[in-house]
Amino acid sequence: MIVGFEGPLADRLAIRERIEAYNDAVFRRDADAWAECWALDATWAVAGREAEGREAIRTLWLELMAGYEAVGMYVNHGAVAVDGDVATARSYMFEMMKQVDGTGLLVSGRYDDRLRRDADGAWRFTSRAYTVLQLR
Repeated sequence: MIVGFEGPLADRLAIRERIEAYNDAVFRRDADAWAECWALDATWAVAGREAEGREAIRTLWLELMAGYEAVGMYVNHGAVAVDGDVATARSYMFEMMKQVDGTGLLVSGRYDDRLRRDADGAWRFTSRAYTVLQLR
């Protein structure tokens, strides 16, 4: 379990920026930018579903996003711990969603992440697990 912020500041900042790039891509519904946040061999657990590999993750995201007219994700960083080229992170999300039928949803949740610095120097998710904390 991550309890604080550990590791080089530049790496922790790059990881925060990766999390923020993920959210920005959701706001813009940019599947390519969103998929770029993932390592090629990543896994994603969300809404009782799992996907493995960047392309499968992208496909699942497109399927899930098809049910929403708009999604806004706001992040609050919990903690980041960096150990060489791997890291763990915890962040909290507040999501405002409008379903295609016009129904609005408010969701708060937690992401538990593992990341890796890839060969190009970019930090990418190797796994993300989302837990809903509140739903309204």
